[in-house]
Amino acid sequence: MRGKLTLVPLPLYDQDPICSKTKSTLEDAVNANSIILVEELKPCRRRWINYGLPRKAIDSFLIYNEHNQIKASSEIISFLKSGKDVLLMSDCGLPAFCDPGTHLISLCHENQIPVTATPYANSISLALAISGINHDRFLFAGFLSNKAEKRKKELVKLIQEKDTVILMDTPYRFNKLLAELDQHNLKREVFIATDLNEPTELCFKGHIKKAIEKFSNQKRKFILILGSNNE
Repeated sequence: MRGKLTLVPLPLYDQDPICSKTKSTLEDAVNANSIILVEELKPCRRRWINYGLPRKAIDSFLIYNEHNQIKASSEIISFLKSGKDVLLMSDCGLPAFCDPGTHLISLCHENQIPVTATPYANSISLALAISGINHDRFLFAGFLSNKAEKRKKELVKLIQEKDTVILMDTPYRFNKLLAELDQHNLKREVFIATDLNEPTELCFKGHIKKAIEKFSNQKRKFILILGSNNE
């Protein structure tokens, strides 16, 4: 059994409280001796104490930031492969969204290690964060037209975009969009995040044909990300 990587978003303002589910997740992680990664020790320690979390965990925090992420990621993957759960917190906001963590998450997907997050209100940035896809530049395309010819032209244009592209649609068009991408002989890697923060959450990263097999005849709330043509 492999461990799981969980991103832990924190409030932007350090005096705001964390939600009860996030707090219980962190408390459970301490009790289970899970590994807790922090971007910088001092601000994360201050927040941890403000949130009323167990002080005993602070001494075991591991630093994970832009200075050591490449070297540290391989060791963290080893922990996860051995069955250890790992939690990643940034100083504030959402870890791995325009923040250190993308490299680690990409390695998790390569090694079939699940990646999830404690509650976060924005599905678009959350999907980008847990995708492990480079999003230094990305295009939010949103909903395609429901008119056939216009939709086809929009899709062709988006597939040709060099940067990462984000698409979404209604659950009943989920399989339709996957099929349309396959019809255009899509070569780009896709990431699909469904039912984020729900018990039925399911994510996939890989080729469009595998995605079609995995989500065949399913109606789900989803965010679909096309990896950049530079990857």
